[in-house]
Amino acid sequence: MATQKTPRIDPLTLEVVDLIGTVVARYHEEYEEAAAEHALTGAQARLLSLLSLEPLPMRRLAQNLKCEPSNVTGIVDRLEARGLVERRPDPADRRVKLAAATQQGRRVARSLRESLRFAREPLAGLSEEERLALRGLLLRMLEA
Repeated sequence: MATQKTPRIDPLTLEVVDLIGTVVARYHEEYEEAAAEHALTGAQARLLSLLSLEPLPMRRLAQNLKCEPSNVTGIVDRLEARGLVERRPDPADRRVKLAAATQQGRRVARSLRESLRFAREPLAGLSEEERLALRGLLLRMLEA
């Protein structure tokens, strides 16, 4: 029985993977620091950012955050106690509760986004053509 060899990854691919990992790690580090400035955990900040875009059911929040629904309930409870999030019935199905950012929550989420300099400042140094090319390449990677 023949054994299959794992294809050797070329050095350029390894370097790109390492660079992507470094970018992601720096982004998470800065995101955690920005969250802490608002007395939020990283998970609370991510949930608030999602809810600033649109109200979502708890189950969908758990899927987006890749965690258990019971964890999301605790995070929403803490954000609700601070006046950043509210629960409301889903107009399409009143049995379902949606979590939604309050006006104050949307302000905090906007402040969080605006404080993330790590990615924004280096990207501003790229031309629009380069940013479009990078976006296209990242989208292709995500679709693969």
